[in-house]
Amino acid sequence: MSNLIPTTNQNNTILYFCVAVILLLFMGSLYAHGIAGKDALYLQQNSGQATSIFIYLGAKHMITGYDHLLYLCGVIFFLFRLKEVAIFVSLFALGHSITLLIGVLSGLQVNPFLVDAIIGLSIVYKALENLDGLKLMLKVPPNPKIAVFSFGLVHGLGLATKLQEMSLSMNGLVFNIISFNIGVEIGQLVALLGALILINAWRIQGGFYNHSRIFNLTLMLFGFLLAFYQIIGYFLT
Repeated sequence: MSNLIPTTNQNNTILYFCVAVILLLFMGSLYAHGIAGKDALYLQQNSGQATSIFIYLGAKHMITGYDHLLYLCGVIFFLFRLKEVAIFVSLFALGHSITLLIGVLSGLQVNPFLVDAIIGLSIVYKALENLDGLKLMLKVPPNPKIAVFSFGLVHGLGLATKLQEMSLSMNGLVFNIISFNIGVEIGQLVALLGALILINAWRIQGGFYNHSRIFNLTLMLFGFLLAFYQIIGYFLT
């Protein structure tokens, strides 16, 4: 029976693996986040409705969007029921979709560095919430569902600023942006499915609660780093 009980080394291995995944997401996508290279070139050269391509680019953006993924990993970290996961993810997707569509189609202008800094702080907020830090700081912590929806609005606005930096053709723009948003949500579901598999595997192996504090502190660290990076960018530009 003792062989079925995870050892400390096994638990540490799982923990280090999860931290490494966060690190790779953050460092590997630090400069790739947004839309650049051939993808940006295509978007600016496209002159008509291209539903399938925009869905693909939207999904690709979300899968490589480390800031969105880190925040959502924090959201689902302590959720066990699929119904709860669906509710929180749907609230985030709703907020994300609203500001993405309105931001691009109405030409709402915001500073991308400041928006991305707030997105970084949203990761810090969620990690702090997971650590029960909000209960110590505030007498009445914000409703988690309202917080997720609100941060979804900010994340969507952040993506809208990336698209606004490009000269997009007005021909078929509405359908293209809707298609891009559909792709974003598809990419989000795929990424979250992978995250859920990893988190559930960690729970099965053991040591989940023993190391959850370290995991969320690491999440908080990356949130601060992202916010700091964007604030520096704001002042330098």
